[in-house]
Amino acid sequence: MEYYAIQVKTLHEDDFAKVLSLNAGASLSITVPKRALPIRKLGKTVTDVRPVFPGYVFIGISDPETYNEIHWLVKRTKFFYRFLPSNQTRKPLTGFDLRLLTHFISHGERADTSKVKFDENDRIVVLEGPLKGLEGFIVKVDRRKGRAKVRLAMCEDSFSFDLAFTAVELASKGNTPQNGQ
Repeated sequence: MEYYAIQVKTLHEDDFAKVLSLNAGASLSITVPKRALPIRKLGKTVTDVRPVFPGYVFIGISDPETYNEIHWLVKRTKFFYRFLPSNQTRKPLTGFDLRLLTHFISHGERADTSKVKFDENDRIVVLEGPLKGLEGFIVKVDRRKGRAKVRLAMCEDSFSFDLAFTAVELASKGNTPQNGQ
């Protein structure tokens, strides 16, 4: 399957995906990777769900013969801005862009909280979750809020966003029972 990036009006990614899926049927896969971020206001915690890549929708086309038909359908859909890198040179995602997209798709409908620990040098070590594999792109960690700011580049555009984490304290080696004791 080849994935293409489409720029749409920000905050209307779901609207675009819904209209496109109604018109296209099962001929293509429409993906809007999301992230869940717990936000605490006035003592209450609510989960804010937003797109990982604001302003972008990704379509997967399994049959290249239908590409021209899908291209015109996408261009006529409300909130459409452009194909990336441009409408004249539409290219499927490759390399790092494709790995990044499949990384977020592999975590299901939305990227939830990651489990991390901090090593003796106070560096973050991701144990599981959507932050796994993105350690080199973490630019800031807010332990109090349980957030890590990640800076990524997708389709030649750099942006940053927060992902949630919970710190896990592992038992030290001196405190673990030996031989079932």
